[in-house]
Amino acid sequence: MRAELVSVLRCPVCGDGLALSGRTASCPRKHAFDLAKQGYLNLLPSASSGIDGDSAEMVEARERFLAEGFYAPIRQALIAAAGEGDGLVVEVGAGTGYYLAGVVAAGAERSGMALDVSRYAAKRAARVDSERIGSVVCDAWRELPVRDGAAQVVLNVFAPRNATEMARVLAPGGRLLVVTPNQGHLKELIEVLGMVRVDDEKERRLSDSLGGVFARTSGEVVEAAMRLDHEAVEQLVAMTPSARHTEKAALAERIAVLADPVEVTLSVTLSTWKTV
Repeated sequence: MRAELVSVLRCPVCGDGLALSGRTASCPRKHAFDLAKQGYLNLLPSASSGIDGDSAEMVEARERFLAEGFYAPIRQALIAAAGEGDGLVVEVGAGTGYYLAGVVAAGAERSGMALDVSRYAAKRAARVDSERIGSVVCDAWRELPVRDGAAQVVLNVFAPRNATEMARVLAPGGRLLVVTPNQGHLKELIEVLGMVRVDDEKERRLSDSLGGVFARTSGEVVEAAMRLDHEAVEQLVAMTPSARHTEKAALAERIAVLADPVEVTLSVTLSTWKTV
């Protein structure tokens, strides 16, 4: 990770800014954090140790699925919503950095910071664009290791929402872009494969989680029909929380009854928010 990217971070112990010297990021109080050989920084507080992030298998499945472009409509919508401005883009729950890389590439002077609790995800995000994107392991439910007002845009795609912290790292006039699944999302697979359903109260819970800190300024539904072969369906399930609740053998039996390829609905809402 380049020194310019580390300079937007802050120490998870004391909150002071970090600076890079060699392969060590440290703050004025001498708290030090070594870059992993894969290029990411682990800034996970000790109190958060032991929490579960995405496994290596989940991250690999996500990388393979997204590389096929099935979720490209989501990325294109995020690029459009982020606009043409420059500055730092922070993604909370960035996974492999697929969405972040698209938004950063759309701005000539943009940089990005991928935040995720999974070190396997951080490894992938660290190499997606090492010149312009940094990668950090952290806990989204605690203080984010990003300086106050450092980000022009914050992305949150199918990820935890810590409203107070996302507002803190946004610069005045910055925007938060949130992607949430709709009831029709993956509807052709939910019943057959026993996947986790979209909560009926998803929209209310989104407003509750951000209200009082953010105000919604716009929203758009992004929908597309995806033609997925059985391998892509397997990857899709494997990259989601449903992977933790489904045995591989049982999943394979259920996938076998689907058409090959099967048409599956992508349906999400992209909402834009500003701080209040």
